[in-house]
Amino acid sequence: MTEQRRAAEEAARAAGADDGGPKVTEDTVEALVRSQLAKVLGGKRGMVEAAVPTLAFTLSYIVLSRIDGALTLFGDTYSDLRVAITAGVVAALVLGAVRLVQRSTVQYVVTSLFGIGIAAVFAMRSGEAADAFLPGIIYNAVYAVVLTLSILVRWPAIGLMIGPFIGDKEDLTSWRSDPAVVSLAAKLTWLLVLPCVIRVLVQYPLWFMDHYDMADTFALLGLAKIGMGWPLQVAGLAAMVWVLARGRTPLRQGPAGEAGRGGGDGRG
Repeated sequence: MTEQRRAAEEAARAAGADDGGPKVTEDTVEALVRSQLAKVLGGKRGMVEAAVPTLAFTLSYIVLSRIDGALTLFGDTYSDLRVAITAGVVAALVLGAVRLVQRSTVQYVVTSLFGIGIAAVFAMRSGEAADAFLPGIIYNAVYAVVLTLSILVRWPAIGLMIGPFIGDKEDLTSWRSDPAVVSLAAKLTWLLVLPCVIRVLVQYPLWFMDHYDMADTFALLGLAKIGMGWPLQVAGLAAMVWVLARGRTPLRQGPAGEAGRGGGDGRG
């Protein structure tokens, strides 16, 4: 860290302490977004913990359904679903127990349990195993639409996330007055939309064919859910990091502590 960077951070820290506002120490929007994304996703461990129970559920059901088709061990779809749900819950509880022992947050494990519960409700209600994947398809479709709308109306979702830390602390919408910040937030939000769109385009046709007995695509649907889950999200985040690494959009602290305005495309 250079002496200039250290001095800027110390000044920002002091300003935050004096006026009771948020203590912003990053000198660029890019650094701030990196920090906020890490908190929201829980880092690598949080993403893995959110995925493992769902992976256990999906793989268990695929294996059980194929074994049952040959040997008739359990006898029906509902029994297979119960066993697969149990596998997912056990995986989540183990991860949660580790978190509790380490005295850290279990929010990502709880999120996974919630997802498994919704999937189980859909599948058990219809009796169609493929319907366990339908909530995820619906979620990704709705998420993509909402994020796209936020970009089109020039309120990109990433901007809403970092808004409280940028510009005038008394006006949480002041970040929108900086075209460079809005442009950066829009680019990052598109990179959140892309994985959702890819999942829907791939998984919905597979679900449709299986649900309406056009083809036995259940295994492909399960593999698609696994392969396009957190790995695809990590790829999207890697693209975000690449975009962030290319730019240095100045972070404004408001009228009392102007840190500079973004200009052009956000790179200086």
